[in-house]
Amino acid sequence: MGEQSLLPNLFRTEYRKIVSVLCSTFGIDHIEIAEDIVSDTFLTATESWSISGTPENPTAWLYTVAKNKSKNYFKRDSLFYQKISTEIKYSYSEYEEFEIDLSQKNIVDSQLAMMFTVCNPSISKDSQISLALNLLCGFGTQEIADAFLISKEVVYKRLQRAKEKLKKQKIKIEQPSVLQINTNLDTVLTTLYLLFSEGYYSTSTNTVLRQDLCYEAIRLTSTLTENKATNTPTANALLSLMYFHSSRFNARFNEQGESILYEDQDDTLWNNDLIEEGIKHLNQSASGHFLTKFHLEAAIAYWHTRKRDTDEKWENILQLYNQLLQIEYSPIAALNRTFAFAKVRGKSSAIPEAEKLNLPDNPFYYSLLGHLYQEIDYLKSKQNFEEALRLSNSNPVSHTLKKYIRILEEKINTSK
Repeated sequence: MGEQSLLPNLFRTEYRKIVSVLCSTFGIDHIEIAEDIVSDTFLTATESWSISGTPENPTAWLYTVAKNKSKNYFKRDSLFYQKISTEIKYSYSEYEEFEIDLSQKNIVDSQLAMMFTVCNPSISKDSQISLALNLLCGFGTQEIADAFLISKEVVYKRLQRAKEKLKKQKIKIEQPSVLQINTNLDTVLTTLYLLFSEGYYSTSTNTVLRQDLCYEAIRLTSTLTENKATNTPTANALLSLMYFHSSRFNARFNEQGESILYEDQDDTLWNNDLIEEGIKHLNQSASGHFLTKFHLEAAIAYWHTRKRDTDEKWENILQLYNQLLQIEYSPIAALNRTFAFAKVRGKSSAIPEAEKLNLPDNPFYYSLLGHLYQEIDYLKSKQNFEEALRLSNSNPVSHTLKKYIRILEEKINTSK
């Protein structure tokens, strides 16, 4: 890794670790102090390394400076010391020996504790995701704004309100108890699912950022499956789903930035290692007694990693969507189920199924109808693709729709 890219990369990987440890040490009331200490650590690194060069062990250097800055904060701010000393069980005479524990075990434990704190049901889903991106993933307010396609000011206010609410409710940052896991794990998993979806289905044209969101969701979900207390069948099902979807990242867009439909994807670009990880966690998810939407979506995603079109494949996908819609209805799941229905029963039979959904403000609805009419009625297909284009706010999708419209225009003109 080059000198210029080293520090930004370390900021992404180490900022979140040190922040989690300091937040766990100082408590919910002092999140901003933890963030300031870590930000100052990286500012010191920028200044020092530009003059003296990169240290032999950059990560250890950052950890040492963060520890020293934490101790110095104690010395400078007696009010902070008085508030925090009882919580971290250090007396005044002992604070000189006070150490921040940045061992690998404490980092992992602190990140798990922060995950359950950030995903507290008392704050909104948008706030949970924003806090997760900020505190657990090291994303700045501008990066979060880019991910959500909202202004930096909105993100800043969202983060501040969420932090204040957690402080007001005196939420403790601690290892989750069995009761907390049983009560709040579903909330944590849902937040990670939404974080992944924000990346995978993002309308942003920033491909790198979109993939980063997904990989961060995978990293955090892996933290749950690597911990005995949170390594549940549902967590494994969610992780499996993420691996299967991520395996097809490189095939979803071409060099011109156009989205590529599933049927047209080059399966040689699929990542077989991620598919194998998905299969492993899907098998591990089968040990429970409950069937969740994550299990069903993971199974659907698994069948999509089988490139060959077979009756067995699409019949399984159709039945899985039928079950999914019974557990939790969503328009997107219903549209995807109609696509599978078309593969099993034919496009002519699927058109009435699609039109029954009646989703006039949904671009994917018109895109599906355009696809179903493609070989049946050129004009209707073109009209539906045009409506999908009008409603779409995704540049890659718009490029693809325009291409289909041009092809249909040629067919219409030829048939006259």
